[in-house]
Amino acid sequence: MGKPEVTAVDAGGRELRVSNPERVIFPRTQRFAAVTKLDIVDYYLAVEEGIMRALWRRPTTLERWPKGVHPGIVLSTRDRGGGDAFFQKRVPRGAPEYVQTARIEFPSGRSADEICPTEVAVVGWAAQMGTITFHPWPVRAEDVDHPDELRLDLDPQPGRDFEHAVRVAAAARGLLDELGYIGFPKTSGGRGIHIYVRIEPRWTFTDVRHAAIAFGRELERRLPGEVTTKWWKEERGVRIFVDYNQNARDRTIASAYSVRPKPGAPVSAPLAWSELDRVAPEDFTVATMPARFAEIGDLHAAIDDVSHSLEPLLELYERDLSEGEADMPYPPDYPKMPGEPKRVQPSRDRDRPH
Repeated sequence: MGKPEVTAVDAGGRELRVSNPERVIFPRTQRFAAVTKLDIVDYYLAVEEGIMRALWRRPTTLERWPKGVHPGIVLSTRDRGGGDAFFQKRVPRGAPEYVQTARIEFPSGRSADEICPTEVAVVGWAAQMGTITFHPWPVRAEDVDHPDELRLDLDPQPGRDFEHAVRVAAAARGLLDELGYIGFPKTSGGRGIHIYVRIEPRWTFTDVRHAAIAFGRELERRLPGEVTTKWWKEERGVRIFVDYNQNARDRTIASAYSVRPKPGAPVSAPLAWSELDRVAPEDFTVATMPARFAEIGDLHAAIDDVSHSLEPLLELYERDLSEGEADMPYPPDYPKMPGEPKRVQPSRDRDRPH
């Protein structure tokens, strides 16, 4: 048996060897051509400035699909292991010497050394290892306990779509303006919209999560019946869910420019506010994004220019508490957190004997 085929590419001045470059990662569909491993590597190298701005010195979880995104491939989750695709939090064995790491601590108290990209060769190497999506923490390696990013996740629930998220995003932009914040939107790679706000790294994960709760509650008041912060799915209804728990420790969002494991190889695309209502998530793929990037550059290029104070949102959170609101539930896999209400799902609570 001969040796596996290998192709060498230039990754920021380093030679990167890509094994099995023609392996199909995304199969062909009626609408989209097949996407190979080499296509994925080349894509990330083509958007180098953007992906590095998103990942620079951030502890990063790798979402790896080494066998490709094919029917029948199962992604392992916190609740169900044993899949062919998986999230890798610890740096893989045999990583090149130029792959730097940062030690992070999980809510359980355990810790791990995650990759911490400092050059595009790290991204290319991870893609060669079957990484599709990069999930960076909202912190930098030099201070892993104080986030420098507030992440607003507008998640359409069943019965809602991207166009509904766009309407909520417009209201979110108005609220950001009132707070004096500059927000940077992007597609999630699916039906949702993410908005990033750079913040001064002097608050805890708990503080940032409280700020996201306050922001979501204010959107609920402004768009009643269209927005919800209810954690339990049974209570969300047909609305846009503001997922405040994306700001909890060890929760991450796919980075800007990350490929998503969906047919056609869509990517999480930075957007201008002015184009939100005239684009569709499927416009942005591994095939189309390099040309867009070459033409207009990184629409998040100014994201590091200004860092904002969380104080206005934390004041809003405290005001809500004084008016009878409470903290919100954490994800079920978290230990019981200080100030958190009970986590029993409403449907289960109704079924309990009294």
